[in-house]
Parts: sequence; C-alpha cells; structure tokens
Amino acid sequence: VQLQAFGGGLVQAGGSLRLSCAASGGTFSNYHMGWFRQAPGKEREFVSAISWRGRTTYYADSVKGRFTISRDNAKNTVYLQMNSLRPEDTALYYCAAAHRDMSRSPSGYDYWGQGTQVTVSS
Repeated sequence: VQLQAFGGGLVQAGGSLRLSCAASGGTFSNYHMGWFRQAPGKEREFVSAISWRGRTTYYADSVKGRFTISRDNAKNTVYLQMNSLRPEDTALYYCAAAHRDMSRSPSGYDYWGQGTQVTVSS
C-alpha cells in the first residue's frame, strides 16, 4: 500500500487545516488508518486512528475535541480535520495503515506516508 499525505501548511494559532491521505496499491477498506506527528527533536507521537469501516476512532488527549478523523473508503482517503490549532501542534504529520489491529503505537502500523508539514504560528 502506498500512502500520500497532503494538506499541510502554515496557519495562525486558532486556525484550521484539513489533512488528507490518499492510498493506492491495496484494498483501503482492509486497513485501519492512523495519523502520527513528529516535531523536531521529539519522538513520533500518536494523534488519531480510525477503524477500517470508520466506526471506531481514537484520539490523543492533546487533540481531543479539536481534531476529527474520518475516512471515505470509496475514495481511498483518510482525513484529519484540525481546528483550534496551537503552536504546539507544529510537526510533520504522517498517515499510516495497519492491517491487523487499531493501535496508538507506531509499531502497530505496516505502511507509512511521506509526511506533510504543519506549522502553527503564534
């Protein structure tokens, strides 16, 4: 499965962005999908995940209530709507696909996209 994330950019604090991750080369609906982020000098951290049919979602406490994950299996795409952005949300955001279980750990994912940069100015 190949994943391509896009939609990042520069936004002021309090603003919004919607990230998209397009999948190809596999049966998208067979995969749980996740979003992770990594800031310079920090480890990659979990942001959100969604089950293969979209019925179950997970969020990190730091983004709960501000970010919303969704997916469109007909379009082979997963989204991350990010509202009320904060400077601490600045990071490279990655999408990932997991074949077996939904996970909050990067090690639970089988495929990764290349990342899209989100920068939030104060």
